[in-house]
Amino acid sequence: MTHHRGTPDAVPTADASLRAADRRRLVRHVAAILLRMVVMLWLVTTITFVVVRALPGNPIDLYIQDLAASGLSPEEARSRASAVLRFDVQGSFLEQYVQYVTNVTRGDLGNSSILSPGSPVLPMILARLPWTILSVGIALTLSFIIGVRLGLIAAMRRHAWTDHLISNTWAAIDSIPAVLLAVVAILLLGVVWKIVPIEWMRGAYDPATTPGFNWPFIKSALLHYLVPGTVYTLTSLGGWVLAMRSNAMSAISDDYVHVARARGLGEPRIRDAYVGRNAILPLVTGFAIAVGFTVSGSVLIEKVFVTPGVGALLADAIARRDYPLMQGVVLITTFAVLVATAVADALSTWLDPRIRLGGDSA
Repeated sequence: MTHHRGTPDAVPTADASLRAADRRRLVRHVAAILLRMVVMLWLVTTITFVVVRALPGNPIDLYIQDLAASGLSPEEARSRASAVLRFDVQGSFLEQYVQYVTNVTRGDLGNSSILSPGSPVLPMILARLPWTILSVGIALTLSFIIGVRLGLIAAMRRHAWTDHLISNTWAAIDSIPAVLLAVVAILLLGVVWKIVPIEWMRGAYDPATTPGFNWPFIKSALLHYLVPGTVYTLTSLGGWVLAMRSNAMSAISDDYVHVARARGLGEPRIRDAYVGRNAILPLVTGFAIAVGFTVSGSVLIEKVFVTPGVGALLADAIARRDYPLMQGVVLITTFAVLVATAVADALSTWLDPRIRLGGDSA
């Protein structure tokens, strides 16, 4: 009798203990993600600071020499360099490092030294960011959605002609460098076949339109995005197709899929709810990291199509040796990737309870 009286009370107690343990695991998981973000940001900040100074010819000294060559006295050149770089160039290496890290924690990434002398780096990057997020972000999302679907179809029809067609086609396209595909697209569509006007493949919009929320500008931006967006989608689609096909092929042989077929479930439900859902989980992290990298843009594609994004800004900074700007783009990209990775971790935990339970699938 004692056993029967105690059982109903023990069940809620056990449930409460499980929920408390689950909350503790979740808190530890979030704390580990945040700690990893802080460590990685510090590490990348340190590496970029050291690497710039380890480059041949010490860029800081070269910048001071360039200022002196422009007619400034050595003292004035060092003072100007300190104001632009936002740390005392005459201080020791450690003093410069501490000052640089302190500025970064305050959101001060320094000033551009070459492309726009004296202009703060962060506003320069933020001004280009919308174009990059819209252009690269939309193409990346489209490529992920289409690639996952095609990869799933290829896996479900493995070894059939559909599988061979999808796999071989996208493997071939995936092997073509993005810049080569961009140049070929311009030559074929704009020069040979004359399907798309050349001016639609140069710049982000028609300069005659007024940027803003108005139809002429939106229409012009969409027309200018048509070819570069298609090129970027095509170049990033193959990877998703092949990765999804590989994951789905592995999931198809799992026991739960055989059990689902034995229960008489329809093929569309098995494909989407059993194979697709489990096969897409490993791709979520990859997609999140790719989203983070959209901040840096697609350097070559933006240069080929003269799009005013962060990628083109980074290419100009490298070509003109604008080191504060280069450091700023690298740090912003790193921050975006870390945030995207943290979101991916949270999303994976939500989609797959085994991760939240520390790999215990029981």
